[in-house]
Amino acid sequence: MAYTTIDDPSAYFQTLLYTGNATGRSLTNTGNSDLQPDLVWVKDRGATNDHKITDSSRLGGGSGPTRTLESNTENAEYDDQGEGSDATTSFNSDGFTIGTNGNYNTNNNTYVAWQWKANGGTTTSFNESGNNPGGTYQANTTAGFSIVTTTGTGGDGTVSHGLGAVPHVMISKGRSNSGGWVVYHRGNTSAPETDALNLSSNSGTSDSDVWYNDTAPTSSVFTLGTTNDVNGDTRTYVHYLWTEIQGYSKFGNYTGNGNDNGPFIYTGFKPAWLMIKRTTANQWGIFDSARGAFNEIAMNLDADSNSAENTATNYDDLDFLSNGFKLREENDDINASDGTYVYMAFAEHPFVSSTGVPCTAR
Repeated sequence: MAYTTIDDPSAYFQTLLYTGNATGRSLTNTGNSDLQPDLVWVKDRGATNDHKITDSSRLGGGSGPTRTLESNTENAEYDDQGEGSDATTSFNSDGFTIGTNGNYNTNNNTYVAWQWKANGGTTTSFNESGNNPGGTYQANTTAGFSIVTTTGTGGDGTVSHGLGAVPHVMISKGRSNSGGWVVYHRGNTSAPETDALNLSSNSGTSDSDVWYNDTAPTSSVFTLGTTNDVNGDTRTYVHYLWTEIQGYSKFGNYTGNGNDNGPFIYTGFKPAWLMIKRTTANQWGIFDSARGAFNEIAMNLDADSNSAENTATNYDDLDFLSNGFKLREENDDINASDGTYVYMAFAEHPFVSSTGVPCTAR
């Protein structure tokens, strides 16, 4: 039995903590493997600044990854380089370079950068055909991650994703126009292709065929509906897709018990990053092992809010364990009685390596 195909998850995902100095510089990752990122998500931990998301498929006017989206707003994409100071100017062999832009590098402010590896910025193009949008994808089939860009058609159509497996999470955002962050999660409802969540909102799930035409994704394509949020005619979009990889990623759901002795959720690995959302309400809470070096972890940020990091005692507390996570707080954001929650998790280390070596606990 193969326990995992990825013995070192840091080759495909890493969290980097750094302190701003208002001087452009290269930031180097600290994981076991070098990681050249293709998706970088930065948040100022101590200030009420927006989340900043760049990727290697959306290059700015200076050819660097400066085209920025914000998970907590519905704003269209903009070029951070055009704001008078550079933002992320390059993705490097083991990290990325930032300029003096205050969203990434205010002197003495502390930041977190979550990074995923796709295909090094190398994309495959596909052409529009009828209502099927044209665009590009860059996929990493080993890590189960694909970045897709499309130009909308306004009609129900299919899009290639390159994963070679059915995606379990899809996050879509309009680039050229404002609009919501549409989220497909396989654990959202019993028929997740009929529903969607919004990453930039604490609202619950909505049921409509305008997002995915009530059609489940396949191992080769996903379906987009007619709404301007995902497929407006001539508008441009980016889509982030993940499929679950044993020992590296897990995209599931759980039911809360409303108790400080909360449920344990098995992932098959020691988590490095975790995002949780209640399907009826509440925030998109983000936890990671870099900011929470010891259990219990309470240093969460919310994807749908520009708020600073909340480190209060007894606030959304949980433990990262060798094979999953355990909830330690009855807070409605993560553990309401009979509340249904979806989560995304990426590994620090598989529970058991490909050679049968078990993971140690925190």
